Amino acid sequence: MTSATATDSVVLFERRGRVGLITLNRPDRLNAWSGAMGDGVREAIGECNDDAGIGAIVITGAGRGFCAGADLRPDPNAPPRARRGAEEPYSIFLQRSKPVIAAINGPAIGVGLTLPLACDVRIASERARLSMRFVRIGLTPELGSTYHLPQIAGLGFAAELILTGRIIDAAEALRMGVVNRVVPHDELVETALALGEEIAFNPEEQVRWAKRLLYANAANDNVFSVLDAEDQIFGEARRSAAFAEAGRAFAEKREPNFHG
Repeated sequence: MTSATATDSVVLFERRGRVGLITLNRPDRLNAWSGAMGDGVREAIGECNDDAGIGAIVITGAGRGFCAGADLRPDPNAPPRARRGAEEPYSIFLQRSKPVIAAINGPAIGVGLTLPLACDVRIASERARLSMRFVRIGLTPELGSTYHLPQIAGLGFAAELILTGRIIDAAEALRMGVVNRVVPHDELVETALALGEEIAFNPEEQVRWAKRLLYANAANDNVFSVLDAEDQIFGEARRSAAFAEAGRAFAEKREPNFHG
């Protein structure tokens, strides 16, 4: 996994308790998205998913921006990117991941917004600026954002943002429901990490089951299939060691210890 000390890397990683902190690290270009950055984020998340000591993930940006969009300028010094064949789409990969929190510290434009939309929770700094900029530069939305944004903000706000391509501030993003909360800039990362710790406190398998049910059922209009899926997982959860530990902790008037 990429080390936080490797300042020449486009993606940095550090562990904060039971939370993995991933930082997009091209501050001189407002963390413009590149193939190498995409590979680095995917690798870091994959390793967090394989690490039982990590229960949640936070993604933020170095410097003034979260991500100013795709880098459309070729870098002659960049190493060639290996072809990956039929790579799993990012939005599906993130849905299968441990919970991911986007800590949006500044401009989040194009893929800088569609990536957070594919995360589970979005927290914005008061300095954040967000835009589905695609139509303004002759492109169209990607990364599943035409599915995610209407789910998150509703069809009307999604249409307004996608069809105008305009930039909104953090307060308007909150009003539209695009972000969960807005916090003072200097408190952003610590707020996101605290939320990550709150999630990571819980038993890993139950969090994974709950997230799977959430995304499977959010757009399911068949309530009977929703109930069937919930009942099946609920039955497995009742037989789990985590449920037994929660019962003991309640009887003993203490916090449960789900991680040994």
